[in-house]
Amino acid sequence: MTIIDTVEIRQVDLQPKVKRTDAIQSFVVQETVLVTIRCSDGSTGTGYTYTIGTGGSSIVALLKDHLVPRLIGRHPAEYEAIWRDLYFHTHATAVGAITSLALAAVDTALWDRNTRAAGLSLAVAAGGAKQRIRTYTTEGGWLHLSASELVDQTLQAQSEGFLGAKLKVGRPHVSEDVQRLDAVRTAVGDGFELMTDANQGFTYSEALRRAHAFEPFRLAWLEEPMPAESVDAHRRLSLATTVPVAIGESLYHPGQFAEYMKADACAIVQADVARVGGITPWLKVAHVAEALNMDICPHFLMELHVSLCAAVPNATWVEYIPQLDSLTHNRVRIEAGFAIAPQEPGIGIDWDWDAVNAAQRVHLSIDAKASA
Repeated sequence: MTIIDTVEIRQVDLQPKVKRTDAIQSFVVQETVLVTIRCSDGSTGTGYTYTIGTGGSSIVALLKDHLVPRLIGRHPAEYEAIWRDLYFHTHATAVGAITSLALAAVDTALWDRNTRAAGLSLAVAAGGAKQRIRTYTTEGGWLHLSASELVDQTLQAQSEGFLGAKLKVGRPHVSEDVQRLDAVRTAVGDGFELMTDANQGFTYSEALRRAHAFEPFRLAWLEEPMPAESVDAHRRLSLATTVPVAIGESLYHPGQFAEYMKADACAIVQADVARVGGITPWLKVAHVAEALNMDICPHFLMELHVSLCAAVPNATWVEYIPQLDSLTHNRVRIEAGFAIAPQEPGIGIDWDWDAVNAAQRVHLSIDAKASA
């Protein structure tokens, strides 16, 4: 029987290519943690996770001290058994961001190894619903940009073939957000989709006020208008506005998505593979949403999500934010505004190991002897 006999952990810190700001924070550095499993039959797989500035070392420590030693000797195809064992082993810290982020690094490595061993792409292995998915960009919509800069960058995205763009909202007064949205909508016309993202920046009363003010702009959605723990406030907002409410970036377990969907507290779910704990739980969220006739439009991680969006029938958008360009040989392929799912075996990422090794600030290797 094939077993996992060695696991490597790396951390690489990446600087954003442009200044990124939203209603509550600046995106200063992306701490990217990679997990590579090596098996007794010579097969390998690499998965990853990320933070946007804090917690990377905590993820590495959790992997090294508590999760990775439990992988040694396991059959790599036992997705469910491994995920549940690791989740239960960390029950004192679950549900929590660090735990879910660490689980995701392991789970995506398992999927990478198993799809490679089977000779299947992730898109096909996880469902094979379609080959391409509409793409919108977030790289030009940051909160610090002036209205004229927003217009210029959104028009450029439109000319490059993107089918939509996300704009950050949450300026000090609602009139500022309205003025920016009005300028962009006037410039791009009605056929180009506009998404907005408040990054949990509003109270209920302010979210209600802004949602009503945004309705004339025919938005695709208003994302994370309030703190993610405020399920009932999202339910009340969803009932009070015609703007679809999107959530999920800050949820860390399928059960949290279930609470939102059960409460009619959102119209669109945005599960993030890293933050929900991996591909295995991401697919569960996607299929629950499908059963309820709801869209899934994942947050970030376009290099991975393009394949998962192709795997399920109810995924409607991939978010374009270049994340891994400096660490990979391949790029997400976009044609006429649609991202094309990779067809090669594996999760669709061709790591440039020379670049990874040159940039890594942590590299650990754990085998049977080290985990004893």
